[in-house]
Amino acid sequence: MSTAFALTGAEIFDGENWHGDSALVIDQGIVKDIANSDVPADIRRVELNGGKLVPGFIDIQVNGGGGVLLNDGPSVDIIRTICDAHFAFGTTALLPTLITDTPQITAAALAAGKAAAQEKVTGFIGLHIEGPHLSISHKGTHDPQLIRPMEDADLIALIEAVQEIPVLLTTVAPETVPVDKIRAMADAGIIVSLGHSGATYEVALAAKEAGATMATHLFNAMSQLGHRSPGVVGAVLQSGELSAGLIADGFHVDKASMAIALRAKQGPSKIFLVTDAMSTIGTDITSFTLNGRTITRAGGRLTLDDGTLAGADLDMISAVRFVHRELGLPLDEALRMASLYPAESLRIDHHYGRLATGYIANIVHLDDALGVNQVWIDGDLHYAR
Repeated sequence: MSTAFALTGAEIFDGENWHGDSALVIDQGIVKDIANSDVPADIRRVELNGGKLVPGFIDIQVNGGGGVLLNDGPSVDIIRTICDAHFAFGTTALLPTLITDTPQITAAALAAGKAAAQEKVTGFIGLHIEGPHLSISHKGTHDPQLIRPMEDADLIALIEAVQEIPVLLTTVAPETVPVDKIRAMADAGIIVSLGHSGATYEVALAAKEAGATMATHLFNAMSQLGHRSPGVVGAVLQSGELSAGLIADGFHVDKASMAIALRAKQGPSKIFLVTDAMSTIGTDITSFTLNGRTITRAGGRLTLDDGTLAGADLDMISAVRFVHRELGLPLDEALRMASLYPAESLRIDHHYGRLATGYIANIVHLDDALGVNQVWIDGDLHYAR
């Protein structure tokens, strides 16, 4: 008897096109085929009775979930808890994200990332180190007491870590990190993202020329697009080599600004969705602490006592629904922003972001109201409503 199985009865979105009256055939955790004719008798059929099968979502900025933050004390167990919390919202692959912290916590996060990779924690594809080499003037919720310049030891630690962590992303402010260090990170295979930065347009483009390929949460905590000073936002929109994450919760960025950016962005690199999720996802908690400061959850927002937004109370399927319903994007484009485009930005789109032959079988079954019914990761069912 074949170990393969076929998901039938749902419309299939392969990342580019929709397929009706078809079956998605999975074998040993890999997409084998989208069958437009009868499925062979030796393949087990799983009837879904409607809805949509779409590529699993990829979130490159996930601070926490399930009641914990990576900053709480980085470990494999914390990483596993964060990954598990996001499955119910369609996220099948993510980068747990460490916000600016002490050198000791940063080192612990890198060690935890190495261990999670070795243990093949489900949903874990890499690590995002957001800070501490940022601009204090654009610190956002990052503790200014912990922001510091990049030393040689910091650079060496990241270069060593990327040898053992499949995807390693770091957010830096290019006005505080010299281009030779940006180039060294990029040459080592680290994905360098620009963020929490007041850099000029010219400095941002110099960082791009040195190997930076991304910007962290477009518009938030960065120099804005001005008519004489295009800033980091202008560099992202004008440059075809810089992709960018976008927090689509209606609080971090105005709908009009999102729509303008999506129309203005030069390709081939794209704007993609991120959640910037905190520990609240998958829980009913109303407050938590970060670096000793209380963050309050209310009305869909997470804020410090002074009102500063502190991450997001957002999951990926909600972000997909937002750009589809509030911005009017076609559903297929909204889905690509949560799957294919982040995969391209992380340079893993040869295995992730599509439902195509040879791709990892990370699959989300959505109902017609865009609710998550079931989630498969590596061909195994990890969530069912």
